[in-house]
Amino acid sequence: MAKPLLIAFALISFATARAAEAPPPERPEIAALVGEFGQGADAVTVLEAGGKLHVRKGAEDVAIDESAFQGGATLSFKGQTLQRTDIARDRVAWIRARVKRDLGALRRVADAARPPQEPIPKTPSDLVELASLDPTLRFDIRYATSNNFMGLPLYERAEAFLQRPAAEALVRANKRLANFGFGIVVFDGYRPWRVTKLFWDATPDDAHVFVADPSKGSRHNRGCAADIGLYDLASGRELVMISRYDEMSPRAYADYLGGTARQRWLRARLREAMEAEGFTVYPEEWWHFDFNGWRDFGIGEPSFTTLLAGRTPTPLPKALPPLSGDGP
Repeated sequence: MAKPLLIAFALISFATARAAEAPPPERPEIAALVGEFGQGADAVTVLEAGGKLHVRKGAEDVAIDESAFQGGATLSFKGQTLQRTDIARDRVAWIRARVKRDLGALRRVADAARPPQEPIPKTPSDLVELASLDPTLRFDIRYATSNNFMGLPLYERAEAFLQRPAAEALVRANKRLANFGFGIVVFDGYRPWRVTKLFWDATPDDAHVFVADPSKGSRHNRGCAADIGLYDLASGRELVMISRYDEMSPRAYADYLGGTARQRWLRARLREAMEAEGFTVYPEEWWHFDFNGWRDFGIGEPSFTTLLAGRTPTPLPKALPPLSGDGP
């Protein structure tokens, strides 16, 4: 190999190794101050990098210290007093206040409906129960509980399935992450089409932008989308990521520049492991990964109960300890 190529290879290897180095844990008092402050044209993002706090507004980046804050709820910046904002919690409250809660009637409508007609799929469905593949996977199936943005239990049981190629790829990604001391926690996988219809019908019309359109089906319906986070193998605790799961705010974006250095690093390691195994991140949701062969599978209708008929379900591992302040 020519000398310039050797040098280039060494530089790439060094950069890759540097990217994989974990930032030191952020101080809790610093982590508590990051977030969004102000509204409209005055809105700013407070982030942490190198143990220091920064205010970012557009292309502007200004270092600040803790004295600029009052109890974490107020930021003094350039002569303005900016209040902490949480767009996601406001949106959840807005949706929950108007969500249609008659689940019995909504389920009857969904059960009577039929998914959109499509060409015969290239690949037959082979949905696999994720818990049966890897005992180190953990599960927090939010849509089987009321701990979700709608505040309603929409799944009839806490289960997670994926099409076999996607499921096996997820297990491989989980093994990659074990090298860093992490494991995958699964929030959602295959979603029966009727549940997507239920989501749509229960959601207020002016909030439909936040849910999948049943007339088109979704990658979750095809068993090729995984919503996931990370937990610490040593402690068994779920890791605090850059936003909450299912958060409806810019913090959820895969390229959001805020948060702490460690949170951004965790997000990068998760994405790196999943992309190495054939998944693509959804740009507006760091936790949502689509398997690259999703177009070859059809929209699925079987419920979890139907999929498990005739066999004993694999017990889900013990639930992870809840995150402080987690939830929609």
